[in-house]
Amino acid sequence: MLRLTALALVAASPAIAAPEGKPFFSIYNTDLIVLMAFVIFVGILVYFKVPEKVMGLLDSRADGIQSELDEARRLREEALALHASFERKQAEVKDDAARIVEKAKADAQLAAEQTKADIEASIARRLKAAEDQIASAEANALREVRNRAVSVAIAAAGDVLATQMNAERRDALVQQGIKAAHDRLH
Repeated sequence: MLRLTALALVAASPAIAAPEGKPFFSIYNTDLIVLMAFVIFVGILVYFKVPEKVMGLLDSRADGIQSELDEARRLREEALALHASFERKQAEVKDDAARIVEKAKADAQLAAEQTKADIEASIARRLKAAEDQIASAEANALREVRNRAVSVAIAAAGDVLATQMNAERRDALVQQGIKAAHDRLH
């Protein structure tokens, strides 16, 4: 405050020059009157502690700005930490996704191999069943052919015997059959 007063005195130095013919400390010296009014105004301001109030307002404003800056700094640090956390989580999720894709590929490959093995086994079973059916059909066909051949041969033999058979021959064959049955039974 003293500096302000000293500055006002230096700035009012033209007031030292009094108007012509008038004393320096007179009411006609307007510069001196203005200087005195200014000093009185400054004195009133100092008396009512206006500079202290202005300084208090400026200090409170500076404190408010500083607290806002501190809050902004804290929020920035939180945002950076949150951003880093999200980046870590994103990297973890990316790694998890890659692992899931790799596992799915491995599972799909294993399932494909298992399905291929199952299909091959099924084809082998069906081929075996078809071969068994073919073998059975062949055996049945051979049996039918044999049976048919035996039936035809018996019928042909019966016809031949019927045409060539006489009474003596019939008795001799019956006697042979009885003797053969007797030998086999005893």
